[in-house]
Amino acid sequence: MEELARSLDITWVLLGAALVFFMQAGFAMVETGLTRAKNAGNIIMKNLMDFSIGTPIYWFIGYGIMFGGTGALIGGLDLFSMKSDDYVTMIFQTVFCATSATIVSGAMAERTKFSSYCIYSALISLFVYPISGHWIWGGGWLSQMGFHDFAGSTAVHMVGGVAAFIGASILGPRIGKYGKDGKPNAILGHSMTLAALGVFILWFCWFGFNGCSTLGTSGDLADTAGRIFYTTNLAAAVATVTVMFITWIRYKKPDVSMTLNGSLAGLVAITAGCDTVTPVGAALIGLIAGFAVVFGIEFVDQKLKVDDPVGAVGVHGICGALGTILTGLFAYYDFGGGEKLGVFYGGGFKFFSIQIIGVVAVIAWVAVCMVIIFNVLKHTIGLRTTAAEEIEGLDVHEHGLASAYADFAQTSSINNFVGGYTPAESVVLPEKAVSPDEAVPVQVKTAAAPIASDTALTKITIVAKQSKFDDLKSALNEIGVTGMTVTNVLGCGTQKGKAEYYRGVQMDLNLLPKIQVDVVVSKVAPATVIAAAKKALYTGHIGDGKIFVYSVDNVIKVRTGEEGVDALQGEDFF
Repeated sequence: MEELARSLDITWVLLGAALVFFMQAGFAMVETGLTRAKNAGNIIMKNLMDFSIGTPIYWFIGYGIMFGGTGALIGGLDLFSMKSDDYVTMIFQTVFCATSATIVSGAMAERTKFSSYCIYSALISLFVYPISGHWIWGGGWLSQMGFHDFAGSTAVHMVGGVAAFIGASILGPRIGKYGKDGKPNAILGHSMTLAALGVFILWFCWFGFNGCSTLGTSGDLADTAGRIFYTTNLAAAVATVTVMFITWIRYKKPDVSMTLNGSLAGLVAITAGCDTVTPVGAALIGLIAGFAVVFGIEFVDQKLKVDDPVGAVGVHGICGALGTILTGLFAYYDFGGGEKLGVFYGGGFKFFSIQIIGVVAVIAWVAVCMVIIFNVLKHTIGLRTTAAEEIEGLDVHEHGLASAYADFAQTSSINNFVGGYTPAESVVLPEKAVSPDEAVPVQVKTAAAPIASDTALTKITIVAKQSKFDDLKSALNEIGVTGMTVTNVLGCGTQKGKAEYYRGVQMDLNLLPKIQVDVVVSKVAPATVIAAAKKALYTGHIGDGKIFVYSVDNVIKVRTGEEGVDALQGEDFF
């Protein structure tokens, strides 16, 4: 029976190790989605190398520093972990180490040299994470004081969050992030779908991160694991709802990316005390974390002027520290001493003060190490890419990757590429719709000649909503216009775009996605084209589009040399 229980405990830990490893995929998706497409391959590569570099480095020396003894400051020196044959613990701790390292990737995204990042990743796994980890989990001085961080709010997440803050501060903001007046500009991520997928992966894997940290399910550990699963999920859900309502009130609409950060904030905050708080305590921790992540990210971005594209500092740094300290208030179930230690349950302030001391000590250790590491990298091999490389994207310059999305090609319908097609018959007009002439204004860019001639050459440029392209194309085909040039563009009219927020930053000039359709006509009267276009584009809402009309002096068909009206006829009809 004991052998069976041991086997089940080992299986439980190995399951947890596999889930924590899969968190690398979650972090990769979140970071990729909240940054620009031109850097997607670089983000994926950094997350891959965090784990791949960290694993042998941690095996070489990190694990020994963390668990090779019970000294107050350091475990011991055990090269290649020769003194340990506990491979279950080794793999479990390896994946935790890699998690801490990968948090920094998002905060330093889009402008960090790949070589420098690899060196940082090696060093945090070599000694930065293992030493503070020894203090907390390896029998070091914080552990001896009674510091409690069950699954790593401080040991894993805050370590990564502090490193992210130092790295992003020394690195400096992305080009265009702050104006000359210091006001932040919104730099949108390219795929909220990827970001959401990453959050769902991380939420799922967090059950292994927290739940399997019981290191078994035998005896009372099974009940403890069940409670951990519940408090972990509850805190995350409450934090998510909290952030949704905060952003709804502050930004007038529920912010998607910030709400995704809210889910992670709740998960990070509950990690320290998930084994010892009640559901009420977990819900309150999630509630507080929701407020902390919104205002924390805004403070870092807008007041400290530290450019953190994914909110890693707010999620992991601020909420990691906060969750550890809140454990000192909400701890209810004992964890070895047989007494309730939380302030709100009569435990006094001793345990609460120990939690604060532990958080401050780890912040100081990581901050000092990272200031040295990143400054040495900055003044030796360089920490930041050149301006040209940053503008063109790290994928092509760091990895020779033209695009991480090279296989995505535009199909015959633009709406298959951009999404959001709305059939004309489904459009609901507003109560006070303006007239078609007001909704789709026409500007004639012609010197003096009339435009309604059968032989005149006239260029008509139509700028419209992407969702109306299929309607426009059909309308033009019906009147005999089959040749057109179509371009995806960004722009705004006199309405300047609707004021929107992205991660708490107001976008003053909101450039909206549009299509530009250019046609040159001769036999089809321009007035007919204009009428058909206005009918197809009209909804009565602001932003229906504009039509520009130009006189064309000449058209030349390159293949045959034909000019004028003749150049627009036949199979090569423009």
